[in-house]
Amino acid sequence: MQLTETHRPTLDQALGAIRSRAYWSPHPEHPKAYGETGAADGLAAYQALLGTRFELDQPGTDGWTGGEVSPYGPELGIEYPHPDIEVLLPAMRAGMAAWRDAGPETRALVCLEILSRISARTHEFAHAVMHTSGQAFMMAFQAGGPHAQDRGLEAVAYAYEEQTRTPAAADWSKPQGKRDPLELRKQFTAAPRGISLLIGCNTFPTWNGYPGLFASLATGNPVLVKPHPRAVLPLALTVRIAREVLGEAGFDPNLVALAAERPGEGIAKILAVRPEIKIIDYTGSTAFGDWLEANARQAQVYTEKAGVNTVVIDSTDDYKGMLSNLAFSLSLYSGQMCTTPQNLLIPRDGITTDAGHKSYDEVVTDISAAVGSLLGDDARANALLGALVNPDVKARLEAAAGLGEVALASRVVANPDFPDAVVRTPVVVKLDGARKFWDGADDEAAYLSECFGPVSFAVAVDSTDDALELLRRTVREKGAMTVGAYTTSEETERAVEEVCLEESAQLSLNLTGGVYVNQTAAFSDFHGSGGNPAANAALCDGAFVSNRFRVVEVRRQA
Repeated sequence: MQLTETHRPTLDQALGAIRSRAYWSPHPEHPKAYGETGAADGLAAYQALLGTRFELDQPGTDGWTGGEVSPYGPELGIEYPHPDIEVLLPAMRAGMAAWRDAGPETRALVCLEILSRISARTHEFAHAVMHTSGQAFMMAFQAGGPHAQDRGLEAVAYAYEEQTRTPAAADWSKPQGKRDPLELRKQFTAAPRGISLLIGCNTFPTWNGYPGLFASLATGNPVLVKPHPRAVLPLALTVRIAREVLGEAGFDPNLVALAAERPGEGIAKILAVRPEIKIIDYTGSTAFGDWLEANARQAQVYTEKAGVNTVVIDSTDDYKGMLSNLAFSLSLYSGQMCTTPQNLLIPRDGITTDAGHKSYDEVVTDISAAVGSLLGDDARANALLGALVNPDVKARLEAAAGLGEVALASRVVANPDFPDAVVRTPVVVKLDGARKFWDGADDEAAYLSECFGPVSFAVAVDSTDDALELLRRTVREKGAMTVGAYTTSEETERAVEEVCLEESAQLSLNLTGGVYVNQTAAFSDFHGSGGNPAANAALCDGAFVSNRFRVVEVRRQA
């Protein structure tokens, strides 16, 4: 394999991008970029997988399991190998020494070949992501394809950067005056920790999975992929491609393996405390994330959990742009993103805008109208909303209407292509967050909890200062992946920024165009900070990769 000639230029560009933070991506976002037959070939490849056994030829297979049902209705009917972990884990460790000895550059280039082959099959992956996550096709194509691949490549770049920060070897000479100097030859090796466990999520199996997978693999660790039982296929395809590339490059394919679980088995809990597991990457509920952090003591645990994302609305000089931007942010993928805004903090006395003063009620009414207008056409609504990923989201959506005064009711959207899809527009609920702020009232219990799905709370506060205090308390106690703010006041802007700096929350100010608070760009934006309860790591930075290996030194007498 001509890995250096093919992929070293891409690695160099990725290294430049993480240093400059400028826009860059080697993975095309547009479906037509993958050839005239790319779309048809991808759909055919996906359909050929349905109703089959997904062979991986990995050791320790003791049966078959499956059961994925698309949020759009159809059963996938795919069976995956179920692992005997007593056989599989030792097999994964067997190839570690050769993979370690290959060095950071070779590992990075092999990872880039894996990503390149995944990229060539982006259309196939798009259907796999769509029918396991409920994302609409275009979002599944972009977020599940090129954007996920970008995040994987970003992790490889950081891994290479951190591993090569220390030279591979050094001559050391200490002067001794009139005596001969003390001389040593020193060797420094990036040594992997051990098997890395990736616990996949339902909503973004590739986008959330690839950073941890490639960060661990590029730093020399085998990776055991445990997908969410409702979203196995995208990660199973990834594992198959990785195994093929590793084998062709002369390495043990068992450096990457799949652990699909039987219904109700809870294999993640079993694997997480195994002594062979030294790294864990997890995206999901706070409860299980907390359990991992408390119990998987033998491993380095990286978690992305729940948070309560907040937007402070103080003032704006582009009222129409603000409404449009918020409407899109609240609607995209039915609010089933860890970055979707939930709480909109609006002063009770209203806000100043370029369209005149707007009262709290007017702001809420206008936001609701903007959402309604955006989603008024069913075809457009389906393209933005996708489908509800599971019945729990639907139950939360229905319960939210009883928490306060409904400013915008959710409505059912029919999907003509998939009649069984559960598609719902967002609900906007008015809550009181000002006078009841400190008394533990029911409103507070609602807006200080994550309500994952198409649910937003328009929280009335007594002033912008109160909004900032509520923002601080929310981030500190509940965490946040994103914070947004709208203000024309330099003083308020500085105050919001100070809260986010002190509480380690990523902030977006005055977004009124085509960039939204719930979107982040690889190589430039940090997803999460690792500094508040929503996540203990950022995707992606040096800290995300540097503790996946340790530098081991060997000294020899010169």
